[in-house]
Amino acid sequence: MPWFAWLLAAAALGVAEFFTLTLVFGLLAGAALVAAVVAGLGVGLLGQLVALGLTAVAGLALVRPVALRQIAQAPLTVEGSDALIGKRAEVVQEVTATHGLIKLSGEEWSARALDESHVIPVGALVDVMEIDGATAVVYPRELLP
Repeated sequence: MPWFAWLLAAAALGVAEFFTLTLVFGLLAGAALVAAVVAGLGVGLLGQLVALGLTAVAGLALVRPVALRQIAQAPLTVEGSDALIGKRAEVVQEVTATHGLIKLSGEEWSARALDESHVIPVGALVDVMEIDGATAVVYPRELLP
């Protein structure tokens, strides 16, 4: 039952990949799965080791560099509430450090001032600095450098 030993090795390598996120152990786990299939087909130990080695080299030399490049690229689009950061909004109800209301991208949002000492009057323009849950954290536009 050498195929079972290869499956155990693949599982152990998969767990190691889960904790390290290096893309090395995962590819080696895939190679161990290939060796398990080869062992299941009745190929001897030498054939299993060759299958393991070829698959591991191919994965580490071909797949890993491509995967790392894809991970390193910045996302092409910003989605959800992150897309609202940096947008301009208009104050609908006075904004303080604890509460307020703004019109942002055609919708009314609850808001609070970034600087606790600011009280932003109705009609003022603000920039959205961050989104905290369902609340926009804003800074008055005329105070920006």
